[in-house]
Amino acid sequence: MGLILFVLGFVFSIFLSSLIAVPLIGTLVRFRANYTPKGLQLDQEGGAEAHVGPVVTSYFAMLLRVKRIEGWQGLYKGSMPIMLGSAFLTLFATLVMDTSFANPRSPGRYNVPASGILELLEWTLVLTLLTIPFTIITNRAITTPRRLPWLNPLTSFHVLLTPTERARPWKLYTTPGFVVAQVLHILYGVVVLHGVRLLILPSLSDIQPGQEIPQNFTPLRLGIYVICVMISVIVLCPLEVIATRLSLQRNHAGSAPVPTEEPEDGVEFIGQNEDVVGLRSEEDPYLGFVDCYKRIVNEEGVWVLYRAWWLTFLTALSSAFS
Repeated sequence: MGLILFVLGFVFSIFLSSLIAVPLIGTLVRFRANYTPKGLQLDQEGGAEAHVGPVVTSYFAMLLRVKRIEGWQGLYKGSMPIMLGSAFLTLFATLVMDTSFANPRSPGRYNVPASGILELLEWTLVLTLLTIPFTIITNRAITTPRRLPWLNPLTSFHVLLTPTERARPWKLYTTPGFVVAQVLHILYGVVVLHGVRLLILPSLSDIQPGQEIPQNFTPLRLGIYVICVMISVIVLCPLEVIATRLSLQRNHAGSAPVPTEEPEDGVEFIGQNEDVVGLRSEEDPYLGFVDCYKRIVNEEGVWVLYRAWWLTFLTALSSAFS
């Protein structure tokens, strides 16, 4: 009986958290993925053509756009991979690891399980390997203009993954530059940001109920840490934007051209003859981490790398109270 109650409580907690988090995560992914070059581009014949993709200037404008075009179904696209990913990682942390787990859907919340460099490297590797497939599938499920079935994963995989990726799932790990962006983000968070916090602030999570806040948790120290977090956003936010862009690039077999697959029967467009976001053409992909950074800056402007920077700031700042 106790096990049944535990399972029911676990499922309910995952569902409740997803009910709140999925629309916010989906909006963030779309906002950062939206491709908005500043000038004219060349078509396949060398002629100039104007970009006609949606120009969305804020996070909340994207939220309203999703609701207008795709409705509530659009706001909750990606729910299934997010819930399954959260459940899997939570169970993994509970059964395998003996420390609190840093949820990859909350960048900025980092908990180092051990002080040794070998343990830290092991933690980073495990976290990265576990989250890469979930992140890629989730981001593609969110940004696809098609209505994916909730309980038919084979059909969803047909839409989200290429034949190469379906036949060889490990190809997701070779997505150009994506692993680099993920590893750099995690390393900066657990080594630099968490290290600075340990030097400046005590851990409030170690305080037992009824105990007073440590005397070295002062407004001055907190203010210094806030400044450090603001500086860290300069590094963390571009890494998150680049990772989002690279996660949407599909892997094909070699350099041979692969015809675009038609979706399976029953997979229809969810929008009203209008896409929520514009994505970069698969015929001109980013070649890697550095290439993605340079192209975003040159084609769209450096400020695109700081879309929704305040969310990065708030999630990183929350580590001061963990």
